[in-house]
Amino acid sequence: MISKKVCMLGAFAVGKTSLVRRFVESIFSDEYQTTIGVKISKRSVTVDETEVLNMIWDIEGADDFVNIKPSHLRGASGVLLVLDGTRHRTITQAREIKSLIEKNLSDVPVLLLINKCDLKSEWKIPDDQAELVNGVDAVYYTSAKTGENVDKAFYDLSTRMMKL
Repeated sequence: MISKKVCMLGAFAVGKTSLVRRFVESIFSDEYQTTIGVKISKRSVTVDETEVLNMIWDIEGADDFVNIKPSHLRGASGVLLVLDGTRHRTITQAREIKSLIEKNLSDVPVLLLINKCDLKSEWKIPDDQAELVNGVDAVYYTSAKTGENVDKAFYDLSTRMMKL
């Protein structure tokens, strides 16, 4: 088994913890839980007959008052950058976080998860992915509530991390 550190990053209340819970425990709760600092969860997936243990660092959301600590990124093998499709402001925050990733990590895959796709009728973001966040390796429309594309995104990241 190979262990890989995955950082879940994004603005406050974009659904990072809910995505982790959906992936690790296959559950969803409508109750909002604020992450303070870092919560670490783990789940393994099999990539080309190799078991990959994802050590998922669910890092507290960034906002005008809280910045992500670069030390939390140290040793990461991959990043899931999450934004909320129903809140346009989370695009700007995702771009700022992407800059932080570029300054502190080199050559790690970064996947953009546009969360809350179950609320597509309420989305406030452009349909053109190119207008979102530059330099990501892939974009997934996810829903922690329904589970749509959650496992697929984690598996894709695991596959990309194994190629490094």
